[in-house]
Amino acid sequence: MEKSNEHEAYFHEQQPGDVVHIFLHDNKVLTGTLLPRPTLHLTEEEMYTLKLKTGYNIGIKKSSIKKIEILEKYKVPEIKTKKYEPQKGLPTVAILSIGGTISSRIDYRTGGVYADYTAEDFVEMCPEISEFANIHPRKVMSVMSEDMLSSDWIELAKIIHDELQTDVAGVVVTMGTDILHFVTAAMSFFLGHINKPVVFTASQRSIDRGSTDAFMNLICAVRAAAQFDGAEVMTCLHGTTNDDYCLLLRGTKVRKMHTSRRDAFRPINVTALAKVFVNKPLEVLHGEYRKRHNGRFSPAIHFEDKVAFITIVPNMEPDIIDFYMRKGYRGIVIAGTALGHVNTWTKKSMIPYIKKATDAGIVVVIATQTVYGAVHPYVYTNLRKVSLEAGGIYVHDMLSDVAYIKLGWVLGQTKSYDKARELMLTNVAGELCERTHVDTFLK
Repeated sequence: MEKSNEHEAYFHEQQPGDVVHIFLHDNKVLTGTLLPRPTLHLTEEEMYTLKLKTGYNIGIKKSSIKKIEILEKYKVPEIKTKKYEPQKGLPTVAILSIGGTISSRIDYRTGGVYADYTAEDFVEMCPEISEFANIHPRKVMSVMSEDMLSSDWIELAKIIHDELQTDVAGVVVTMGTDILHFVTAAMSFFLGHINKPVVFTASQRSIDRGSTDAFMNLICAVRAAAQFDGAEVMTCLHGTTNDDYCLLLRGTKVRKMHTSRRDAFRPINVTALAKVFVNKPLEVLHGEYRKRHNGRFSPAIHFEDKVAFITIVPNMEPDIIDFYMRKGYRGIVIAGTALGHVNTWTKKSMIPYIKKATDAGIVVVIATQTVYGAVHPYVYTNLRKVSLEAGGIYVHDMLSDVAYIKLGWVLGQTKSYDKARELMLTNVAGELCERTHVDTFLK
């Protein structure tokens, strides 16, 4: 028993970052740097990961290891930074972090991230931002964007509101990319007619990669928060796959359109508000936006979680609506095909189920799953059946993702079906456009 305990203690002497010789039972010897052990498929005790001198990583089963010899113990890098001194004459920008690696340094030996969340860290990593603004950083939460709940959105909105009451010129929020366009929609509705810009940014490529977009996105976001004369919730990310410029996009008219491209976030049914350059003045592209002002604003920070999202597919069972009714849902967003069609002329027609829901006071909203374009309740007979017979609310060119967020926001503040319908058809935060211009497709 003592021998076993001694053996286990031996294996725990090594730490990620140590340079080691690993002697295997087959008499092979491997040399490299220990990395944090994987936990995806095997437990921490079953596998070691070694970075070889070639730069490649290999996994080694613990059972195949005879001995590990430590050649060099890992030391946490000491970063010496100059004391950050705010510059007179520059505006102050608040940077709020809710996750992601955009605010962390990389330890290239272990692959881990480290650093405190300070102005010194930001200026050390990305000195260009100090040319445009004094930085007031704050880490408000640490969560993967896809794990954010409505309670997180509410907390974030309250924090942004508080920051906007100070003397900052604008607010930058850094987060993960996956549901960024959901969060910007939520902030657009929650915060209302804000008095300064709120700019969300992120990175598609990890900060430790040569092709990272993190630094340019951060520079442009800070510049937009400090200099743009608009007062809306927006995103600021790469406008092309190269480092040409970033696009400033309205928070209710943006969508992530690619899994990995640096220019994944695109404006939908509208043009971008502005191009933001690192070394040139901002270029305004679309002048219809709310301007900065010195007045107060009243947020409406509410959200009803009992909102469902259904995407229409062929041959689907219409009683999915019954399921949500039994669960007590108060609203349903249906992403219909094309102009807002649902299965109509078959034994699996959605029409009677939609009518049953609306008769029960459940708000059913119809958007399109095509992303671009608009729904219309009267072009075809089956569309008229959904709207006039079943009571579906067609929301023109509102993105289905945005319709989901907006319906949750609307139902968070009213129990009236008529009021909910009125609010869903009211252009609150630029989510509805009267006209869709042909030159905005795939831009």
